[in-house]
Order: sequence, then C-alpha cells, then structure tokens
Amino acid sequence: MNDLKINDIKELVDIPDYSLYLYMFLWILACLVLFVLVFILIKFISSRGKNKRKLYYKTLKELDLSDSKKASYEITKYVRLLSHSDREKKLAHELIEELENYKYKKDVKEFGSNAKILFGRFMDNVDV
Repeated sequence: MNDLKINDIKELVDIPDYSLYLYMFLWILACLVLFVLVFILIKFISSRGKNKRKLYYKTLKELDLSDSKKASYEITKYVRLLSHSDREKKLAHELIEELENYKYKKDVKEFGSNAKILFGRFMDNVDV
C-alpha cells in the first residue's frame, strides 16, 4: 500500500541537536556573571567602611624617622594623599620642599629640626 515513492519529497535528514550544550553554556555563563557581581559587591561594601585618610594618617604616625631617605619618600607620598584643604596643601608644599634635601642622594643625614617641626605641624593640622 505504501510502496508508492514520490520523487519530489526527500527522505528525513538527521539534524544535530546542540540545545543541551547551549543550555549548559548559558548556565555556566550566568553563574560566572553572578559570581563576578557578588565579588564586586563584597569588595565595594568592604572598602566602603575603611577611611583611606585614617589609614594614611596612621601610616605617617607610625613612620620610622631614623631612616631619613626612606621616610622622606614615604612622607611625600602620604602627605600628597592627605592634603585637601588650602592650609593643608600649603603646609604639605612647605614640607615637601624641605624633604627635597633628603631625597635623590646616596648618603643623607638625619632629619633636621626644621623638617621635624614642619612634619609635626602638618600632622597636627590634618583632620582625620
């Protein structure tokens, strides 16, 4: 009964099905995006609680002034980060100019009284 063959219609062809792989790929991609978002959110929340100015101030407070060359570089770095108001910027500029005597040389002497006074004045003036 069904022995009749029609020439215009071709036989069924197997089509490969990749939907399972696509589904797995989308799940993995969604998990990675979710992981990255959670990581960024945790990083944002944890850094929000920390005050960087307090951290810089604490670093300057605990700085070892016996090694004047290293200390002058550290002071210059953190003084620039700490100074925001006009008065702080003025004191920072004076201190950085004074510290130029202790940088860029092979052998440097201990901090003089003027550098210590300017550093103390700056530390007293900073509002943290």
